[in-house]
Order: sequence, then structure tokens, then C-alpha cells
Amino acid sequence: MSFTLTIGSEAPDFSLPGTDGGLYSLKNFSKAKALVIFFTCNHCPYVVASNENTRALAQKYAPQGVQFVAINSNSEELRPLDSFKEMQAQMEEFHFPWVYLRDETQAIAWEYGPLRTPHFFLFDDKRQLVYTGRALDDPRHPDKATSFDLQNALDELLAGEEISAPLTNPIGCNVKWKGHEDKWLPPTACDLVSL
Repeated sequence: MSFTLTIGSEAPDFSLPGTDGGLYSLKNFSKAKALVIFFTCNHCPYVVASNENTRALAQKYAPQGVQFVAINSNSEELRPLDSFKEMQAQMEEFHFPWVYLRDETQAIAWEYGPLRTPHFFLFDDKRQLVYTGRALDDPRHPDKATSFDLQNALDELLAGEEISAPLTNPIGCNVKWKGHEDKWLPPTACDLVSL
């Protein structure tokens, strides 16, 4: 069985607290024409370097009914910078155009199966997964990126076209799992695309 949610799967529901004090589930985003749920964090240099690229995508596609939702599942015992308090501080400083949710128990991470931070999951209006993987091929240096995979998938989805590359391998830091060493990955976790 695949660790990461497979193409065509329905988005698993959740009930997670946001940094804004709200409690969110899929129904909060029911009006979205497309939904991008991405697993992220505060500390990962790949996330930090690519946050502005993600911001630009969220702002570009918002007028077309696309919503972005960020989830941080990292263990704060392994990475104190990923605590809920630090998440709130980050949103207060940077005002990212998405809700930032805390998956303290990591139950939602087990449902979606993110391999890295950031890892993006794009769902259509029926909340079926049509794309998962990276946003671009060099999140550490977005100005050097040559492949813009999430943007391509969004363009194709909104145009009513089939997603030409529904799977890419996310690039970044692994999720920090509770009770495990820093680099641990679940046994069934594997590349989404064979290199």
C-alpha cells in the first residue's frame, strides 16, 4: 500500500486548529474551485526559500477560485521552531495568503503521506487528487527553477485538461516524526516517480 495519497483519491477530512484561532475542516473550503493542501513547516530551508514563490502562486490563482491550505505536522520535540507558537509568530510576521494549520498528533500527515516539506496536494472541485509533488524543481533556489510543476497542473486543471504530469517527487526536508530519529521515514514511503 502506498504511503502517499494516490491520484484519484478523495481528500481526507481533518479538524485542525489554525494560527488565526479558527478550527478548520474541508467544509471551510467547500466553495473553492480547486484546493491546494501543502505540508510545510517553519524551519526547513527549502520551505523558507520557496515561501514567496508559493505566495505568488496562491495570489495568482485566488481570483480563479483556488485556495491554498498549509499544514505543519512536524514534531516540535525534534524541531522547536515548528511549534504552534512559532507558527503564529511566522504568520504575524509574513502574512501569508493561506490558513496555517497545526497537525499536532500527525494523524493527518499519516492520512495524506507527505514525503518532504514542502509537499503539495492539488484537488479538483470534487476534492479528488489530481496532482501531488513539488511546486518547482529547485525550491532552495526558486530563481534558478526550470520546471514549475504545480503551476502547470493548476493551469491544466482550470482549463479542463488532463494533468500531463500528475506525479513529481517533492524536494525538501523530511517530515519530523514523533518518537523517531530526525531522518526517519515510514517504511512504505517511497519516491513518487522513479528517477
